Amino acid sequence: MKKLTIVRHAKSSWKYDIGDLDRPLKSRGIADVKVVSKYFKTKYLQPEIVFSSLAKRALETCKIFLENIEFSYTNVNVSTEIYDFSGEKLTNFIKTLDNNYDNVMLFGHNYALTNFVNTYGDRYIENLPTSGLVIFEFNIDSWKDLKPGKIVELVIPKSLRS
Repeated sequence: MKKLTIVRHAKSSWKYDIGDLDRPLKSRGIADVKVVSKYFKTKYLQPEIVFSSLAKRALETCKIFLENIEFSYTNVNVSTEIYDFSGEKLTNFIKTLDNNYDNVMLFGHNYALTNFVNTYGDRYIENLPTSGLVIFEFNIDSWKDLKPGKIVELVIPKSLRS
């Protein structure tokens, strides 16, 4: 059995005239990822390994999330393959994960994440919102054998706000 938790980066700012890789988070995005990570911490075990896109907004989301679940940010692996919007590179990345890891977390981007959910999950979602989190369980022994699995939980920040 393999478990995968995917997190879409938090809401980012378009305020600055900078490249896509350098966009920072908005204050609402920071608040949302804090709420989602605190919820995650109360219900789920920490991942064995974490991967993030190299984009600033994904790395900032990852850092805030991991601080809240008390997982060392120094153990984050940054990958250019997760900076993907179609989903092909993301899926290929997941299929090449080391089989020694049964519980993996990654921080990435849309449309790749929504596409992944709808291809490998057991239910359809219109869109994975910013700071949204999906936990999958796959009945496989090897990541290269990735096939549709079960969505254990779908966390939408809006549903956690008070």
